[in-house]
Amino acid sequence: MAEQTRKPLIKSKSLVVLVPYLWLLVFFLAPFLIVLKISLSQTAIAMPPYLPTFDLSAGIGAFVESLRELSLDNYAFLASDSLYIKSYLSSLKIALVSTFIVLLIGYPIAYGMARSPKAWRPTLVMLIILPFWTSFLIRVYAWIGILSREGLLNTFLSWIGLIDSPLTILSTNVAVYIGIVYSYLPFMVLPLYAALEKMDESLLEAAADLGSPPFKTFWVVTFPLSLPGVIAGCFLVFIPAVGEFVIPDLLGGSETLMIGKTLWAEFFSNRDWPLASSVAVVLLLILVIPIVIFQNLQQRQQERNA
Repeated sequence: MAEQTRKPLIKSKSLVVLVPYLWLLVFFLAPFLIVLKISLSQTAIAMPPYLPTFDLSAGIGAFVESLRELSLDNYAFLASDSLYIKSYLSSLKIALVSTFIVLLIGYPIAYGMARSPKAWRPTLVMLIILPFWTSFLIRVYAWIGILSREGLLNTFLSWIGLIDSPLTILSTNVAVYIGIVYSYLPFMVLPLYAALEKMDESLLEAAADLGSPPFKTFWVVTFPLSLPGVIAGCFLVFIPAVGEFVIPDLLGGSETLMIGKTLWAEFFSNRDWPLASSVAVVLLLILVIPIVIFQNLQQRQQERNA
């Protein structure tokens, strides 16, 4: 009887696991394979603007012949052109610095939310997610009016006497950092708050009873227990920030090099779909491979501690 009841449970669990795998297969793996195929193609004045195109109705022979026409020329061009290398390095640098700044700002906010009275916490969480109720594009556009030479920031600084002439902030990397930090701050605060809010406060009381000062208690007890939230928040900020296009396009200048802008230019300005696809594939590999390695190391560490 017990074995008969276990079989439906095993089937139901398998079905629950199968659904997300099918979702990833249809909406991630299949589009990625299409982009990968285009990245191995050659640019052509046609529709679509690349060759070869697979025509399954022509038979297996024509399909195999089309496979032979695929090449790694676009990836070789990326490796030889300094523009793309600088774009990747600049994007990684801007994303890393922005993630660090977001962590410095977001951690105190999340800590204060987790230590606030329980009756206030739902309201504080709502205030954090409130910007999501407005279009992302409109929120970024608003910073143009704030950071421009005649904008609110320069007007306020002149009014209080801190500056004599307007500051040039818009169309610089500083404006890009401001836009990324503002836009992605909730993605850091929410996982940090989730990790800090469920922390056992008796551990802090025990540390205080043993004579540990508050600063030492934070680094020895609080911060290590909040590391899962720190890691999750950093991933949620860093990964989209690397490929960000809207913020550097609206707030950055001509000297702002980010791979998202380069990718957009190749797709829509140059209409070089194969090269743009290769840029996207390399970007995906840059982000996915370190994450997979980190997850494997973390899993091995958990197995050793178990």
